Amino acid sequence: MQNSLLATGRTNSNPRDIFLQKLDKEIDLPAMGSAVARVVQLASSDDHAVQDLAYFVLSDVALTQKILRLANTVKYRGASGGQITTVSRAIFLLGFETVKTTALTLLLVERLSNLNHSHAVRSELKRAMCASVIGREMARSSKRAGAEEAAIAALFANVGQIMIAAYDYEHYAEIRELTESGRLPEEQAAIKVLGYGYASLSQSILRSWNIPESITHAIAPLSGGMLKPAKSTQEWAQQIALFGVEVTQLVSSASGTKSRQTEDVLIARFGAALNLDRDKLSGVMHTVEAEISMLSKIMDLSEREDEQESEVSEVQPPEIPMQFLMQPDDPLEASQNTERYPSGKPMHARELLLEGVQQMMQMSASAHPKVNDIMLLILETLLNSMGFRFVAICLKDQKGSEFRARLALGDDLQRRKAGFCFKNGSRKDLFMLSMESDSDLMISDASDLKIQDLLPEWHRNLLPDARSFMILPITVNQKPVGFFYGDRALPAPEGVPSDETALIKILKTQLLTALGSRQA
Repeated sequence: MQNSLLATGRTNSNPRDIFLQKLDKEIDLPAMGSAVARVVQLASSDDHAVQDLAYFVLSDVALTQKILRLANTVKYRGASGGQITTVSRAIFLLGFETVKTTALTLLLVERLSNLNHSHAVRSELKRAMCASVIGREMARSSKRAGAEEAAIAALFANVGQIMIAAYDYEHYAEIRELTESGRLPEEQAAIKVLGYGYASLSQSILRSWNIPESITHAIAPLSGGMLKPAKSTQEWAQQIALFGVEVTQLVSSASGTKSRQTEDVLIARFGAALNLDRDKLSGVMHTVEAEISMLSKIMDLSEREDEQESEVSEVQPPEIPMQFLMQPDDPLEASQNTERYPSGKPMHARELLLEGVQQMMQMSASAHPKVNDIMLLILETLLNSMGFRFVAICLKDQKGSEFRARLALGDDLQRRKAGFCFKNGSRKDLFMLSMESDSDLMISDASDLKIQDLLPEWHRNLLPDARSFMILPITVNQKPVGFFYGDRALPAPEGVPSDETALIKILKTQLLTALGSRQA
């Protein structure tokens, strides 16, 4: 349960707690934290992590769009050899940590970037994103564990600045003035103006969100001057997160003539602790600059002319210099604008299926994907190419007595997935007949009386309005182990021509190969 000053009824004259109470009222801080915590808790080592992250992304149209845009930028699309149209493939290509931190960034951007003084808020959000990417790149070059936590800590290290910019701009501007004039460092300026530091506020917010203490502790300030090599993973994560934050602070205030001086400051402070020299720093910054350029435009964090004009009299927050890259056409937007049959099936279903097959081949050729990853990619391909409202893969349990949806996508997901469960019965229904004969079924109009008579009771109860659907049995070693399912709420007289059927069979064959090798 999320911690909330309002929920507990606790009142306090502490200025920080008063501000947290204000945030509870303004933005429902615990609800926002619940979404953040859900993503933070996804661990890349978990067998279901990719599935869970894909579900989270697909549940948000804006996030899906941005992840696909990122996957289709020159940097990533060039490596894949074709357009990326599925979230599961995007996760495989971009990397679990990249998609996870991008999702976390978007949670902040969507909730906060369009508030009053949005120029200041968006600049702080950009700083947070930049710090996270820097932290992730530095962590990748180390053999230590905890890279993911360090990147997340860097992302949330200035959540206090973001909230003050959004909900207490007068004090934010005063702090910026003290900082920009060189009179006080940012943390000391915040303590002078607010009565508490930014770091303290950020930690309080993360604790109210039930973020793991290892991440919360990693955003605590470190002593000034040269840092020594970390004695623990916790201290190392703290150094990585702080490095990301301090790089953004220095770069945002440094002009071209100061760039070498900025490097000297960073190397003097972090060189011994992070094994950092000028070449390594330059390499990291070059990689980060390219990625931040892409992310900033995708996240819509670039400067807007109307903001510059309307906020010209305000104290300007720090700005990180970036050169934006042109993005390719948005695959999600293209799919939303595509021509469709009355049933909802895209008229270029063959091309979409072919893209799915190509992505499956690329995934299989470049690595050894998990069976769950293959299943998820097939479901996404079927959902997008066939215009289904709901798709699932149903597998027999270990006891062999019950079939249950293992993965599913689409509308009303949780209810339908939970209800997609049945036991072997004596009555021969469509699902049993399809599996026993190993025959793919494409039902164009389920209202036909002969079809209705063969529908099992569980399907009638769970999906009473399914008017067209597909059953693709999965048979391993001549034994039925489950099936793919997809349906629409409208009949589909256009059917599934032979070229589309052939591509669907190729997709299914990839799963059969993976299942067969696993049982061998």
